[in-house]
Parts: sequence; C-alpha cells; structure tokens
Amino acid sequence: MLAVLSDIHGNLPALEAVIADARARGCTAFVNLGDILSGPLWPRETADFLMAQGWPTISGNHDRELVTGTPETMGRSDAHAIAELADHHLAWLRSLPADLALREDVYLCHANPADDIHYLMHRVEPDRIRDAHDHEIAEMLGAREHLAIGCGHSHLPRHVVLADGRQVFNPGSVGLPAYAWDYPHVHRMEQGSTHARYAVLAGEGAELTIELHHTAYDHLSSAARAEANGRMDWAVPLRTGFVD
Repeated sequence: MLAVLSDIHGNLPALEAVIADARARGCTAFVNLGDILSGPLWPRETADFLMAQGWPTISGNHDRELVTGTPETMGRSDAHAIAELADHHLAWLRSLPADLALREDVYLCHANPADDIHYLMHRVEPDRIRDAHDHEIAEMLGAREHLAIGCGHSHLPRHVVLADGRQVFNPGSVGLPAYAWDYPHVHRMEQGSTHARYAVLAGEGAELTIELHHTAYDHLSSAARAEANGRMDWAVPLRTGFVD
C-alpha cells in the first residue's frame, strides 16, 4: 500500500506520527506532494529526514519560492526556512519535479496539473470557500486519463469519484491544519482539528481504492515551537485546527 503525504511544512513530529500510523496500516511506500519545509518549525531537520528516505517527491509553491526567491522578497515562513537550510538542501529542492506520473494509474501534482497555485478541489469566492464541482475538477484535469489523481496545496482532505470513474483526492496536510491567505480573495482554510492527515492507496487499476486518514501527534510541541519563533499565526492553528 502507498501512503500519500502533502504539505508537511517542516512539522517533523507530525510527519513521524503519520509514517508510524501509515506503516501500522500496512503501507510500504510513501510519496510526498510538496510544500515540505516552509514555516517556523523544523525545516532543516525535516529536510535531512526526507532526503534520507529517498521518497518520490514533487515541488510545491513554497518549495519553488525557496529556490527562486530571495530572503528580502519572501514571506515570513519561507524566510525562516531558508535561513536554516544549507546548499545541499536547496539543491535537493531544485531537483524536484512539478508533477509526477507515479504509475500508469496514478498521477500526482501539488495544486493542479497546470500550476502550483490554484486549488484543484476547492474554489475561493469573495464570500466563501466551497468544494469544486465535479465538472470543474474534470475541466481542470483535461484529458489526463490516470485512474487516480492526487493533489495537495489546500490542506483540506477530499476524495471524489468523477463520472468517468477517475478518483481525485487531496490527502490534507501533514503539518498545518489551518491557514489564511489573500489570493485570489482573502480566505481561510481550516481543517477544524489538530490531526496530521494523509491518504492510503491500495490495489491498482480498476481495483484501486483510496482512503483518507488522520492521526494525533504532539501538536502542542509544534505549537510551542511556532510561538517560540514569534509565529502566533502558526501556533494557534497548530493548537486548535482553526486560524483564530
């Protein structure tokens, strides 16, 4: 079985808990959908851990920013991460692809197949966040024929089966259960729990199944780390699962 992880954001305790939970369920392979290190937690330690695993890994928008931006132009989370990373960590990030056809039946991206910014399975409107309709997801996917298509980025877990049988899923976030963002409109993405989340794929082809899972971990230690680094905007979501 395959565990699909996304949006770790340097939260090493959450990552370790997810791995333990996934292995207890029988997972023997792992894949990472990006946004790996950005944030006020443990970027260097998380990079060292993941590089040693050698998992298939794709780049998220924050990973891209870490290797294309400068500390002066980056947001606070990326700036904190890059200050702790060494050249070999950045070389690893540069090597990551933007998407990945993992198998003939499994395709993975960070946000959507075309870019790493716009949500595939959710829509941001001026007054609300909503689930994308099946036809909107299908339009964004185009003619991509993989039977399972996974994305991250929104931090919100979701699994749908399109009319043509393709399964589209977001495992949710390993490391950050809620955040606020101002693009394309000011909005909040909130899981409403402190659990670390991931997905499990079993079987292949027409027999492939997808399950969304979550596990508890010492989220208070991660919140304390964020607070010690002056980031209450991370500490509160880590403690509560909500932005405030």
